[in-house]
Amino acid sequence: MESLLPSIAARWLALVVTPDELLQVFHDRTRAPIGTGTADRPLELDGRIRRHYDLDPGGHFAMIESPDGLAEHPASFDSVIEAQRDFFAARGQRVEWKTYDYDEPMDLADRLVAAGFIAEDAEALIVGEAGPLAEQQVALPDGVVVRPADHPDDFVRIRTLQEQVWGREQAWVTESLLPEWLLRRSTMDVVVVEESRDGSVLCAARGEYDDSPFTGLWGGSTLEPWRGRGLYRATLAHRARLGLERGNDYVRIDASPDSEPILRRLGLHRVATTTPYVFDPSA
Repeated sequence: MESLLPSIAARWLALVVTPDELLQVFHDRTRAPIGTGTADRPLELDGRIRRHYDLDPGGHFAMIESPDGLAEHPASFDSVIEAQRDFFAARGQRVEWKTYDYDEPMDLADRLVAAGFIAEDAEALIVGEAGPLAEQQVALPDGVVVRPADHPDDFVRIRTLQEQVWGREQAWVTESLLPEWLLRRSTMDVVVVEESRDGSVLCAARGEYDDSPFTGLWGGSTLEPWRGRGLYRATLAHRARLGLERGNDYVRIDASPDSEPILRRLGLHRVATTTPYVFDPSA
């Protein structure tokens, strides 16, 4: 890894931009482009709306986004929202409408709530250059290592970690994340922090890749006795390096209030707020 760091430093010094410029890069290169789906997880366009969901209604993934706004005429805003709600109601499928505070119309949140969507906790959209993050040197406790997951057994152990951290079933790890990783290894690195392969996973997180220059840094659950000892920061640096090796010069994170201070101390920037609005036909 040492041989990679000088080239990383040279690259990120040429990239330093303002938070507003970072948000524009994020929007233009990550949100605005229309991606492609798969046979089991289609991505559909309905006007300006993008629906990306598991074809099996019992799956764990269904997402709506509207980065281009809803429509040209305000009178149709509510009907556009209701059409998406009714689509997933007919499927009996829980769906998340992912919003950003710069989305139009500016009263989108109120309209979603009026249509039966429920707001979940807001998170900070944190973005920044991957280079300086990758250069972070974190001294882990003796015997603790960070490595990419490389076997399905790792996901069983990650599920156990998640259930211990959150106190509820985390079936999505083995039923959704694992199959996605097995089918599309080129789009994802899952990393674990451990003392041994036979013991507990102490911390786990993942990096995801698309056609943009951003590595999405998702997750970051740590067992309570191991918090505050650098494990999460070590996964950030490790995932930033993996992203740089793939040519991704930036990182993005949807950060909780607990994670945001850590990320900002590492030189990343809060550029927007993202809030999920969930519609659950079974609720």
